[in-house]
Amino acid sequence: MTVSATSININSYKKRSKIELAQRVAQDIFDGAYVNLGIGMPTLVANHLPEGREAILQSENGILGMGEAPAEGDEDFDLINAGKQPVTLLPGGAFFHHADSFAMMRGGHLDICVLGAFQVSATGDLANWHTGEKDAIPAVGGAMDLATGAKETWVMMDLLTKSGQSKVVPQCTYPLTGIGCVKRIYTDLCTLACTPDGLKLIDMVDGLEGATLSQLIGLPLQTL
Repeated sequence: MTVSATSININSYKKRSKIELAQRVAQDIFDGAYVNLGIGMPTLVANHLPEGREAILQSENGILGMGEAPAEGDEDFDLINAGKQPVTLLPGGAFFHHADSFAMMRGGHLDICVLGAFQVSATGDLANWHTGEKDAIPAVGGAMDLATGAKETWVMMDLLTKSGQSKVVPQCTYPLTGIGCVKRIYTDLCTLACTPDGLKLIDMVDGLEGATLSQLIGLPLQTL
């Protein structure tokens, strides 16, 4: 059973900041990978790719070959990503029609997509477009195309909601984006792999124990 963070003092652990989480995700992107970075926190990954490692970054609005975020004052608002944030274009980069971009996403041409999420199940089901709440504004975007079209879908998010409930769940209760599509979950407290046999622990922040993490999530954790 999932417990609230109020019964476990998670403030005693040094959680990963958004920048540290972006660095952790970037660490696992292999050289030469074609990668889509979803709206929100995943866009930070572009600024933290290890030196000397090339990743060809794609945006669903029709960009290939994005670089780091521009310095303040150097923004070109005619060059933006899907989240309407100004971006830079590396030498050899290109921008093109939205339809071509979605053909790339749906056609299996992306090695990795990194998305945010409301919930992820232990077996990799993804819910990230709608909470189902009456006053919530749904935001499908290209998430369904990315989640099923990319060779691997990674999720980047806080492990717990603001009320202290785990976003990693036995079964998603929100409308699904994709079924069994998530391979890895990168959070502020740990990194997990979703497998047909359940969750496997890749790493966790210093001082946190596997038993405590399992209690927070409310699910058993295997080790890789």
